[in-house]
Amino acid sequence: MENVEYCGLISNLLLQRTNGKAPRALVRTYGCQQNVSDSEKIKGMLSHMGYEFTQNNNDADIIIFNTCAVREHAEDRVFGNVGALKALKKKKPHLIIALCGCMMEQSHIADKIKKSFPFVNLVFGTHSLSHFPQLIYKTITEEKRIFERGIDDNTIAEDVPIKRDGNLKAFLPIMYGCDNFCSYCVVPYVRGRERSRNSFNILKEAKSIVDEGYKDITLLGQNVNSYGKNLDEEINFAQLLKEVDNIKGDFWLRFMTSHPKDATKELIDAMASGKHICHHLHLPFQSGSNRILKLMNRHYTREKYLEIVSYAKEKMPDISITSDVIVGFPGETYEDFCSTLSLIREVGFTSLFTFIYSKRAGTLATKMEDPISAKEKSKWFKELLAVQNEVSEEQSRKYEGKTVKVLIEGRANELGKLTARTQGNIIVDLKGDENLIGKFAMVKITKAQNWFLKGELVNTL
Repeated sequence: MENVEYCGLISNLLLQRTNGKAPRALVRTYGCQQNVSDSEKIKGMLSHMGYEFTQNNNDADIIIFNTCAVREHAEDRVFGNVGALKALKKKKPHLIIALCGCMMEQSHIADKIKKSFPFVNLVFGTHSLSHFPQLIYKTITEEKRIFERGIDDNTIAEDVPIKRDGNLKAFLPIMYGCDNFCSYCVVPYVRGRERSRNSFNILKEAKSIVDEGYKDITLLGQNVNSYGKNLDEEINFAQLLKEVDNIKGDFWLRFMTSHPKDATKELIDAMASGKHICHHLHLPFQSGSNRILKLMNRHYTREKYLEIVSYAKEKMPDISITSDVIVGFPGETYEDFCSTLSLIREVGFTSLFTFIYSKRAGTLATKMEDPISAKEKSKWFKELLAVQNEVSEEQSRKYEGKTVKVLIEGRANELGKLTARTQGNIIVDLKGDENLIGKFAMVKITKAQNWFLKGELVNTL
């Protein structure tokens, strides 16, 4: 039976159960942009089942947590929030509680849910997303707990309905999974091996997104630079980027994440020559020490990283570079950490996503000696934040007095203020009317802060 048929059957069942009143769903997303994209598909399928949406647990007929397994803190939040639903489930026995995403692809997590949270109705992993309607149908009709995970047939389901968050930004997955097996990372184990979408389907969806009026499009993949390696067609990521860039329309084009080992001059050239491609490169370096990079199984050196950054700056002097960095990886010394600090200063990152190393079950790093205390790692982390604050402030000051193009995204917290974003992914606050939201504009930067800019509207575009 096709998903469309299951959606129809579920809609009829739910209307009977609610006396003709539309049921309500709450979908809560943890983690990365890929998880956000997956949740948009879940909401698209829920819409086809007849659900409306709410942000209030008490109003919901189904609550779905789409989970992240990258760090322990994210997992702890999920367990805490699921536990808080026990009383609500007792009050509303017909409430469906479902957990999905990366956490659920780990057997020890699924076992914990099964034993410690008996009120959870449905658990499914990242590979079961495409037949979510079938799982909901079984949950409703069989009235028993459903656990489905670990099924990976290397296929990609196309034409899954999508209900996107907002009307300005759109995420467009171009591939799934990862083949890199960095020693600290659980992603290949929960997302599977790399699978690229056919370029025809990507371009079809991209054109649809542009036609629907979205202004900021992000191509997604765990390592977009690996795109095309397992396809029958001869195409790589730089070529795909050019194809999407050739679509007619008024939009910005971004991508993430880009792995340094596969970042090529061809990619940088495509960015530099593009009509819509933002001069923003998110290029995670993780550590500035070659010794630690080898232990991380990253397959590039500090020198290789600086080489591609130097080429990007040469081709795009206005480029904004952001990155990820891990503090306190097993075996890291203070000398290694200082190499990271020096790299931060040398590159001049606009901003960083910074993390203290989090042990992940099943990864190689869990077997490595880790003699540095949590207290010492926290001290290093604070030192890194202080350095990056200095660097961010220095980068921001370069914008003062300049006029830059921005996309006005919404209202700021302060009355009469709007928030916008540069193509370098920097937030800009400015005064303006709400009718400017959704428009590109030219803004003169009047003041620079560490993490954002203040500006004055010059004109709309």
